[in-house]
Amino acid sequence: MKYCLLLPALFVCCFASAQSADIKASQSLAKRIAPAYAGKIIFEKLKADTANDVFELESRNGKLVIRGNSANSMAVGLNYYLKYTCKTSVSWYAKDSIFLPVKMPLVLKPVHVEARCKNRFFLNYCTFGYTMPWWKWKDWERFIDWMALNGVNLPLAITGEELVWYKVWKKFGLNDQQIRSFFTGPAYLPWHRMANIDKWEGPLPQSWLDNQLELQQLIVKRERELSMKPVLPAFAGHVPEVLKTKYPNAKITSLGEWGSFSKQYQSYFLDPFDSLFIPIQKAFLEEQTKLFGTDHIYGTDPFNEVTPPSWEPDYLASVSKTIYHSMTNVDTAAQWLQMTWIFYYQQKQWTNERIKAFLRAVPQDKMILLDYFCDNTEVWKKTESFYGQPYLWCYLGNFGGNTMMTGNIPEIERRMENTFHNGGKNLWGLGSTLEGFGINPVVYEYVLDKAWSSGPVETDKWMSDWAARRYGSADSNALKAWNILLHTTYSDNAGLGQSNLTNSRPVLNGFQSWTTNPRISYDNKTLLKAWKLLNSAKGKTTDVYDYDVVNTGKQVLGNYFVQVRNAFTKAYNNKDLKQLDSCGKALIGLISDMDDLLASNKNMLLGDWIETAKSFAVDEKEKEYYENDARRIVTVWGEKGRELTDYANRSIGGLMKDYYGGRWQLFVTAVEKAAAQNTVFDDKALMKKIIDFEENWSDAKNKYPAKPVGNSLSISRKLYAKYAASIEAAQ
Repeated sequence: MKYCLLLPALFVCCFASAQSADIKASQSLAKRIAPAYAGKIIFEKLKADTANDVFELESRNGKLVIRGNSANSMAVGLNYYLKYTCKTSVSWYAKDSIFLPVKMPLVLKPVHVEARCKNRFFLNYCTFGYTMPWWKWKDWERFIDWMALNGVNLPLAITGEELVWYKVWKKFGLNDQQIRSFFTGPAYLPWHRMANIDKWEGPLPQSWLDNQLELQQLIVKRERELSMKPVLPAFAGHVPEVLKTKYPNAKITSLGEWGSFSKQYQSYFLDPFDSLFIPIQKAFLEEQTKLFGTDHIYGTDPFNEVTPPSWEPDYLASVSKTIYHSMTNVDTAAQWLQMTWIFYYQQKQWTNERIKAFLRAVPQDKMILLDYFCDNTEVWKKTESFYGQPYLWCYLGNFGGNTMMTGNIPEIERRMENTFHNGGKNLWGLGSTLEGFGINPVVYEYVLDKAWSSGPVETDKWMSDWAARRYGSADSNALKAWNILLHTTYSDNAGLGQSNLTNSRPVLNGFQSWTTNPRISYDNKTLLKAWKLLNSAKGKTTDVYDYDVVNTGKQVLGNYFVQVRNAFTKAYNNKDLKQLDSCGKALIGLISDMDDLLASNKNMLLGDWIETAKSFAVDEKEKEYYENDARRIVTVWGEKGRELTDYANRSIGGLMKDYYGGRWQLFVTAVEKAAAQNTVFDDKALMKKIIDFEENWSDAKNKYPAKPVGNSLSISRKLYAKYAASIEAAQ
């Protein structure tokens, strides 16, 4: 009888422990986000009547009561209070302060909100290279808090993966130099992890491996405290080429060229049917679990942007079946999370027959699919909702960390609503798969907010609420500005290679490459009005307000640059040397002014990007190594003069004036010289000079401010006054 009583007691004990852990995590979150209010916030565990998350808010005896079924839902409840009662915006940047009303406001009416879907995913392999390679714990801590506040409960968690692989490859006979030379430089690790490139900018320093191990342990611990399930990696077949010397009979083949990299950087694939595959998977998952624990969801993506050894449906089915069983051989509860970018990227090759074979070879509900690029192509519509396997509708919205203001919120609303209604019972959730962030936070918060909407969202009303919390009040100028933004930049589809023309290699007409497309579908004069209104807003001068002013001004001036370049080209065609000189000065001056504006914001600095990278170094040699890695990824990307140049272009202080401005100055000088000598401008000769300039810049060591220079609002108002009339007059 004593034993019978013991089991219920243990259950009650465990349940109470889980409750207290969620409450403790929520209290700690409140202390980090709203320390002045934390003592007046009471968190209570709520037993939900549904499978979905839920939170409730009410004021009781002068205190705020937040109830939720998990720490994650309590975090969303806290954010709901901050957004709609306090008119406060919490940025994803650790550098941004959080501004709260001096007196803690009351919730006037009880709130009850239930999530519309159970799972909310965030991040992309690429984000770890374009945005987060140089992050330290203070950056991750704020970002994890931001994810919790916005309801993310499935974050991709691949930091520190290389240390796990280091230990695994040691077990399979490789030495230190062979292993660290297999890895790429830090900013390029996402493409190594996706089996696109090996060895580029290797060997990876041991100090990096050790640092990232400690960081990942902090990351997954905090994410789990906030009721998230970190998505960890698993083995998909990517192996070092040198493994063939240890196992000459292993079936290891090259996955071929990627991104125009030389043959020496190609990655290699171990056939899943090879006898080595299961032992490697076992060694990896066991080592990873020992270091980072597990939530039994593994991100595994064979054949990302590369060609499988065979396109036969039976072969593809066998591959997925074998990979899945290699996971369950170690973790019987394993679920496989697969991005469906491959089905979009190689649409002609990935026919429905092949997709179906690949997906259905894995047991039902054991393969979870990220419909990766739904803002462009919703693969669920073309595959009978992925043939019954669970999937998440995902908004991508950003490639390479490009800083273009863009994202079609009205269209996102329509697509998400349609998916909720017609996407099938296997719609598992939603999320975002952005390649880089720091730009367009409004779109990503909108997407995540939809997980908690009871139905269609009125986008104009949502945007008005957004504007109010950016500035602490419903300022009329801010509301008008964001209404304009909603119907200009944020009704413009996001796409590949978007940037201001300033970031393109210089040309007389159009733009130089698919990586720098300055396309916009709205009138820049309309956006100019939004910039004027933001400059005149009377709300609080918050960090996020400064960001919005700078970001909008940058976009207006960047759009206008097209007209300035066109005037320069017209003067050249007309052989008007005086006008050509004037337009050339205006062109370079505009880039310089944009740089001054960007350099005034602490989140838009090349110097900060470089100096943070260097801070990981243990000696001067490593400082040079990290700086070069940081410089190359945002400029030339890969090898000299190859196709990915400018893919990760971004308008930030320092880069704008020194790098993009340097290229345009070479262009202006060359065109003016040709005009003065009455010869034809030789664009091919110039391109050779520009490629040399790019390579020299990426290897240089010139310094840039790592802290903001000047007052954002003052500079923004000054530049508006300088350019408004010209923009209004531009054709």
